[in-house]
Amino acid sequence: MSKFESVNVVIAANVYFDGNVSSRTVEFADGSTKTLGLMLPGEYTFNTDKPELMEITSGKASYCLAGEENWHAVTGGASFRVPGSSSFQIKVEQITDYICSFID
Repeated sequence: MSKFESVNVVIAANVYFDGNVSSRTVEFADGSTKTLGLMLPGEYTFNTDKPELMEITSGKASYCLAGEENWHAVTGGASFRVPGSSSFQIKVEQITDYICSFID
């Protein structure tokens, strides 16, 4: 998929980690939301409320889910799921573009 159609985009950016991670919220007609974001190289920890699907559209990183010890490499075209009420760490090696879907 190269584009979303018939959506609303929230103008205000979501900015984290001193501007090293930013995203925009996209609202769909069915009430679902996604964020489209960009992460600069660095190490970050994200907390989740709802379960998430992280789709990496380009770049190179590795992640570790809360309660795990193993790191998993992820590059453009790959994805991973994060449980709700949890967290994950991510080490971004190259500028990484992502889509975060909030799932039930």
